[in-house]
Amino acid sequence: ASTDRAIIGLFGGNLFEVGQFLYRNDVFMMLLAGEPAHAHKFLDRLTEIHMANLERFLKAVGEHIDIILFGDDLGMQTGPMMSPAMYCQFFKPRHELLWSRAKELADVKVMLHCCGGVRELLPHLIEAGVDAINPVQISCSGMDAAELKAEFGKDITFWGGGCDTRDILPNGTPEQVAEHTRRQVEILRPGGGFVFQQVHNILANVPAENVTVMLDAVNS
Repeated sequence: ASTDRAIIGLFGGNLFEVGQFLYRNDVFMMLLAGEPAHAHKFLDRLTEIHMANLERFLKAVGEHIDIILFGDDLGMQTGPMMSPAMYCQFFKPRHELLWSRAKELADVKVMLHCCGGVRELLPHLIEAGVDAINPVQISCSGMDAAELKAEFGKDITFWGGGCDTRDILPNGTPEQVAEHTRRQVEILRPGGGFVFQQVHNILANVPAENVTVMLDAVNS
């Protein structure tokens, strides 16, 4: 039956982050820049593993889920961790393989959890087949919600960006939290393509009242 709810299957399928974990962040970045043949060989094998696991995963749960969640944190506070050219050289073709295969195997939308400032990469992520981006880290460089909505709102769903969790939610007054949340919703909601979520997790230092106020403000 038709419903306004969706079931998400958390898959992962990280490419860049697995390289960071296995090689160490700085070593992997030097590998991408200085030894591209080695990097491609590693990423090809990693993609093969992810593709095999994707088959198993969607065989088991594909008929039960609406969205499959992939992950790859490609940004930092000041912008992407790599140039668009490097993303297109190493990661875009492999993301496209994974995401298109997911849609072949099941009737699902693809969401990418991708922290940081990734505005410059969004056109390429969209071309690779992502349907929704999370967490829309609005405190990062280039991640102004109004600009993102105007530039990409017709092509991607923003799953997040509803309330800043770096400064506003933990440190703001209830009034500031409510005003900020209402403003974010006013920016991102028009025309659809928006699922409310605060930016990333609610941590232990967030006052409970601020959480309640944030949720109340969504539909106020």
